Amino acid sequence: MYKLVAIDLDGTLLDDDKNIPKENIRVVHELADKGYEVVIATGRRYWSAKQLIKDINMPLVVLANNGNIVRDTSRDEIIIEKYLDMEDFRILIEESRKRDLYPIVHVDKYEKGYDIIIEIEKEGKIYDNYLSPDEKRYREIENYLELENHNILAVIYAGNRKALENFHLYINKKYPNRYSSHVMENIQTAEALLEVMHPLGNKWLSLKEYAKKKGISPEEIITIGDDNNDAQMIKNAGCGIAMKNASQQVKEVADIITKKDNNQAGVAFELRRILKL
Repeated sequence: MYKLVAIDLDGTLLDDDKNIPKENIRVVHELADKGYEVVIATGRRYWSAKQLIKDINMPLVVLANNGNIVRDTSRDEIIIEKYLDMEDFRILIEESRKRDLYPIVHVDKYEKGYDIIIEIEKEGKIYDNYLSPDEKRYREIENYLELENHNILAVIYAGNRKALENFHLYINKKYPNRYSSHVMENIQTAEALLEVMHPLGNKWLSLKEYAKKKGISPEEIITIGDDNNDAQMIKNAGCGIAMKNASQQVKEVADIITKKDNNQAGVAFELRRILKL
């Protein structure tokens, strides 16, 4: 018997216009009414995720930044937090500069009114596609290496897929067990994104930790997603569902592939079928 349903946002619950199809909204409410725990598991920062799920109009637990920060939307209360060690952060910045890679840094400063830090001199080089023109929740600094203790949730590199895959493999080989990272390919802002985080920072580990607090076992969890940052939770859950529009890596580890994509409310269609809603 399933007790918890974890749903990714982009490419999954959201359509390509970043709206939630009405059928998906209805199915989330039906799940909650029937006693299922519904969790949003996203690579997005908490503030952004909270804006995108407003139409659901009910309190939800959000695993943001791939599970590095978990909050309850009813009070914005922190449930789980995993911050990257500052020394590991500096090593990462130094190594990436050698390859002419310059990141965007996500931080847990929700109550302070910002979630992102960027380097001023690199503005325009990589940030234009990543930050929307009306973005207000960021701070500029001159040099990441001068950053004092900060609650760093994720270091994001956007750009050429091959270059990012090579760097991803390099840091994991040279610095084993110091980072959790993955390359995302099912995106619109760039050819690929490399996300580097706390070594225990991934959706599945945080989801499993949250479920345990609720007395829910991995076998009682359904997970749904579309990109490579969803692969672990789809592979390890009691029922892992890949979207029809998912990356090949995700489809290969899924128990089920939806018959409809994210623009056709594939989440609602598959959950109704599996749970007989």
